[in-house]
Amino acid sequence: MTESTRISARIAAIAESATLKVDAKAKALQAAGRPVISYAAGEPDFPTPEHVVEAAVAAVRDPKNHRYTPAVGLPELREAIAAKTLRDSGLEVPISQIIVTNGGKQAVYQAFATLLNPGDEVLVPTPYWTTYPEAIALAGGKQVDVFAGADQNYLVTVEQLEAARTPRSKVLLFVSPSNPTGAVYSPEQTKAIGEWADEHGLWVISDEIYQNLTYDGVRAVSIVEAVPALADRTILVNGVAKTYAMTGWRLGWMVGPADAIKGAANLQSHLSSNVNNIAQRAALAALTGPQDCVEEMRQAFDRRRKVIVAELNKIPGVVTPTPEGAFYVYPDVTGLLGKTWGGVTPATSLELADLILEQAEVAAVPGEAFGPSGYLRFSYALGDAPLLEGIQRLQKLFS
Repeated sequence: MTESTRISARIAAIAESATLKVDAKAKALQAAGRPVISYAAGEPDFPTPEHVVEAAVAAVRDPKNHRYTPAVGLPELREAIAAKTLRDSGLEVPISQIIVTNGGKQAVYQAFATLLNPGDEVLVPTPYWTTYPEAIALAGGKQVDVFAGADQNYLVTVEQLEAARTPRSKVLLFVSPSNPTGAVYSPEQTKAIGEWADEHGLWVISDEIYQNLTYDGVRAVSIVEAVPALADRTILVNGVAKTYAMTGWRLGWMVGPADAIKGAANLQSHLSSNVNNIAQRAALAALTGPQDCVEEMRQAFDRRRKVIVAELNKIPGVVTPTPEGAFYVYPDVTGLLGKTWGGVTPATSLELADLILEQAEVAAVPGEAFGPSGYLRFSYALGDAPLLEGIQRLQKLFS
């Protein structure tokens, strides 16, 4: 048996998460004593709100949480998710159309696995989050990139989508706010894209994990609110990780039509069964408890967003559109490529990311992780002081 046949080709083809890989490298350097400032991981630096933690502590002590519960999630949590979906996405659904998952990633994986047959095409606005391509490939689908650069504020148009559509197109991936760019589609853009998808009978997988993190009075309108007719062909994926600083709790969900949710529920019953009950009780407290902590975190992100955009744009050759959501900036750094910095001449954003890690001790994720080269992703979900210091290191390196 050769090395290449020891494991399945399907699994061997999966790439490690680029964001987690960069973050792990940064943490290893930090552990070795180097003062690395990492903008790599997409997780809030805040602790989980205290009332959420206390709900989890109480849940640990309750024996009913020590047993199996429904694979699709606790009924009371699904009720809370239904209320949030109505409030924030404008969609009223029974709890029978909701599945609680082990984080948003499981919801993404199950959504593609439920909808795709081998060879089905998925239209993917690009730049995209690193997990989407792997989830699509595992489901046997074919990813079709639709690219929008900084000149379009990373927002694709109906015309671009139509140019990419073929008879094999089955699913449109819609993400607003976006990871990695922080871009938010306007209500008008969302409606136009939704009407186009409805006209052509496409399914939509809409990742709404950042929908509560928007700025400047912007609201991320759900595609099913903009075009209610799409509800019968749309799966919404979401979770508590980003809004409530609960990345480690691994609690997400998917909402969709009855037939798709039934299929995904069957899959989950064999894949993982129920999500950890303690995390479910914590998520219930997050969704139904006081929300002032959410607003405090959002305001901190907004403050940091303004600082990082202003400071990055002081670097000649760096173009940073102002994001309206999430907690990322995605500067176009093509103006830094092909020039010599500290004796190194980077030709790609991957090489540039290695350069700034070695010479400025700053970790960012290169654009190759999200689509074409020429970009870097910086998360501003880190403390105010290190956020500013890291960018000042870059200003010095590229002066």
